[in-house]
Amino acid sequence: MKLTHHGAHEGVTGSCHQLSWARKKSLLVDCGIFQGDDAKKHPNPEIEFSLEGIECLLLTHVHIDHVGRMPYLLAAGFDRPIYCSQPTARLLPLVMEDALRIGFTRSRNLIKKFLHHIGKLLRPLPYGEWNVIEDGVKIRLHPAGHVLGSTIFDVDLPTGERVVFSGDVGTGSDPLLRKPVPPEKADLLVLESTYGDRLHESPEDRQETLEKVLRRTLQDRGVTIIPAFSLGRTQALLYEMNAIFNHVQQSDGRSLMKQIDVIVDSPLASRFTELYKEMKDYWGIEAQHLMRTDDQPLVFENLTTVNDHREHRDTLEYITQHRLPAIVVAGSGMCTGGRVVNYLKRLLGEKSTDLVFVGYQASGTPGQLISRGNDWVHLDGRRYDIAADVHRINGYSAHGDQADLIEFVEGMQQAPEEIRLVHGEYQPKKTLAAELTKRGYKIV
Repeated sequence: MKLTHHGAHEGVTGSCHQLSWARKKSLLVDCGIFQGDDAKKHPNPEIEFSLEGIECLLLTHVHIDHVGRMPYLLAAGFDRPIYCSQPTARLLPLVMEDALRIGFTRSRNLIKKFLHHIGKLLRPLPYGEWNVIEDGVKIRLHPAGHVLGSTIFDVDLPTGERVVFSGDVGTGSDPLLRKPVPPEKADLLVLESTYGDRLHESPEDRQETLEKVLRRTLQDRGVTIIPAFSLGRTQALLYEMNAIFNHVQQSDGRSLMKQIDVIVDSPLASRFTELYKEMKDYWGIEAQHLMRTDDQPLVFENLTTVNDHREHRDTLEYITQHRLPAIVVAGSGMCTGGRVVNYLKRLLGEKSTDLVFVGYQASGTPGQLISRGNDWVHLDGRRYDIAADVHRINGYSAHGDQADLIEFVEGMQQAPEEIRLVHGEYQPKKTLAAELTKRGYKIV
């Protein structure tokens, strides 16, 4: 058995791992794009490794740092089965369409042909069942709790060894997601380590912090900007804001809904939200319970979705000219592009603006530079001073923190023989490795 990393071993992004069990017999796990400083180290996204003997591709989930190099993979000649969860198979075409429009072509015919090709390769599988795939390899999928459809893969090799790929492990506190399910055992556990050196806020603390920001927005008649990933984070925020508005109404005897606009300015996020609503059967227990009393927990009275570019431009003009309190949720989550950049250009210099980061900010991205307290930032080659209040709420992270990752390992019925840490910067990996070593685990 041999594990080779084509990305996300010495950094966070570009996840791509190749597991070999015999000469010219292997499989791939994920094929993601590099972002931030990782992209500077790997400027060429084309596939530089040989595809000979690669039997299949396993997709842990549809975030771009795990699937973004798939167009290059297929362009290099890959035509083998792609295994994933059933929700991932539903979400993947939207992610791929967006990636193709940005990085390849805007031709609808070419995009349609590409998506049709992917569709023929996809093999969606249910959770919890063993499936025999190529060359006698067996795989089983478990919920990872990171984003809808995210998966932990058990891989049983013909050699008798079991390798477990964690993908990205969630916190277990997102009501829209099923909790991560630790594997029974592993000869080798390939474990993510994004937040291996820190602890997140509790769900109660994160909601309280967000509520304070929203109340300040109302008081100052300002704008709160939340750069959010279209898939997962946006839906979690909508769910939480719905709860906050209900809490304010009960505690204060008044509703925020007629006093503040909530704007989701992302066509992709809106389409993902519709898919989320269609896949309620995969939601977590809390959200399933809420569905009995609130059939639309992702929709509320003061929510506006912005679709085409003209509508985006008109919305931007309206909120900057009329000085009305508003909450804007827009992509991209790391402020590397997308509509959120236009809001930042207009509103970063205003003291009544609040900027709330709720997700991981890769090194070298504008989001990372702003969130660490810089007084200015370059956006599209121009310098913008920052007068806005900047907040980081780590409790909304889709990645488990150090305690979550240790709990995941300790939740296995048998301790893993070896652990390989991936998907982390140097310090989080080093810190998590030390904590796991103290508990008697072997890190390789």
